[in-house]
Amino acid sequence: MSTRAAERAWCVVVPHHGTGARLARHRLAAELAPIVTPALLADLVAVLAELVGNAVRHADPLPGGVIRVSWRLRTAHDGQRILLRVTDGGAGVGPRIRPADRDAADGRGLHIVSGLASRWGVERDGLGQSVWAEFDPVPTTRPDLVVAG
Repeated sequence: MSTRAAERAWCVVVPHHGTGARLARHRLAAELAPIVTPALLADLVAVLAELVGNAVRHADPLPGGVIRVSWRLRTAHDGQRILLRVTDGGAGVGPRIRPADRDAADGRGLHIVSGLASRWGVERDGLGQSVWAEFDPVPTTRPDLVVAG
């Protein structure tokens, strides 16, 4: 018996504003809650909130004053792999992990992303930048998403 992977992808556009992070979190949670474990969903929501929040605070918007948020779920025999991507208009200085003072009110966001995601990175093109975070396979809560072939 062989199996092949099932893949689903979502893309939403949210305002380059504090409400954009809330809208993105709610949409991701609504789409993935029936598919992934609650623990994984909590990690995904936390990472997405950090990435969108950073885009709002530190980067320019895309044309139209927006940020593009996407995620892709690939389910295979070894579990679910998820890729989150937040695309904005870019900033003068790219995202990087920096030392955070214990008493500082901010500066820990990418530490959170790095701690929860398997890996993360930044891609730039002529239109802006995308910050992505990938989560390695975790056990699936929906074995019916693995398609037997």
